[in-house]
Amino acid sequence: MRKLLNTLYVSTQGSYLHKEGETVIVEQGQQKLLQLPIHTIGNIICFGNVLCSPYLLGLCAERDISVSYMTEYGRFLASVNGPVRGNVLLRRQQYRQTDNPEKTKSIAANIVAAKLANSRVVLNRAQRDHGMKTDLQSISDASEQLSGLIRQIDRTETTDELRGIEGTGAARYFGVFNHLIIDQKEGFYFKERSRRPPLDAVNAMLSFTYTILTHDIRSALETVGLDPAVGFLHRDRPGRPSLALDLLEEFRSVIADRLVLSLINRRQVSPAGFTIAENGAVVMDTDTRKILLTEYQNRKQKEVYHPYIEEKVQIGLLFFVQANLLARHIRGDIDGYPPFFWR
Repeated sequence: MRKLLNTLYVSTQGSYLHKEGETVIVEQGQQKLLQLPIHTIGNIICFGNVLCSPYLLGLCAERDISVSYMTEYGRFLASVNGPVRGNVLLRRQQYRQTDNPEKTKSIAANIVAAKLANSRVVLNRAQRDHGMKTDLQSISDASEQLSGLIRQIDRTETTDELRGIEGTGAARYFGVFNHLIIDQKEGFYFKERSRRPPLDAVNAMLSFTYTILTHDIRSALETVGLDPAVGFLHRDRPGRPSLALDLLEEFRSVIADRLVLSLINRRQVSPAGFTIAENGAVVMDTDTRKILLTEYQNRKQKEVYHPYIEEKVQIGLLFFVQANLLARHIRGDIDGYPPFFWR
């Protein structure tokens, strides 16, 4: 089993990263903030005004460590990677299958089924854990509607129909999302999903968490040799990691959404940690962003049971497991792609 390595998040503005022997050093001005052995790092993510030396970038490329650059508020800008990994024959087979409507629909159907089922898990757990503190009837109705949408999947004939079911399911789920916020409701009111830009504090945290989750999934796909830009559920678009977004659908609710809800309901974040930018976007301050990143990293260390491989897996390794299962299906080693169902 692949070892879960740390992701180094650097959000302190004005930081400079360079290598010293087999270590990565983070400095600000003349002060050393951190020094880590290179073999303990899986990825480096830089937010805002953070610089890396060319020699460090070269070392990371040699060690298959991705270095990604994002805006201070979490919008992806670029990624520096070494030579393309994996078998070119696998990627060629991936491209053939994405051009095959039947194959595309088969994989997309499994992904949509997992997304809807995992969304139901979040809703059902809220009913169980919060009882009379929330609107049980609205949440129960949404859960039943998702269950009905799952039953419709087998009757679809095209991938576009699946996209319609996925979109309807997302609308039903986010339609009751505000009921899942139990504490600090005045400061963390959720009306609807807003992306570019996020228009409230909840959306700001969701978008940020989806971005770093997509980064981890993208790295996992590249590790097994798949092209993260060519997906099955999401259409190809220049600059979009469509396959990474495909697998993201399985994990949005049970990892990202539950993390954000937990931070709010446990009062680990507060409304004071958010400001409104000139363009109307709501953004996190540095301390809030650090709390979210720390909790995300801690969450990745926890173990969950994977029903297909029938063993416990660290959450941070789930992306690699699913990428590997998808690669095995594309190669023809297994009959279908088994998505991840949270239990």
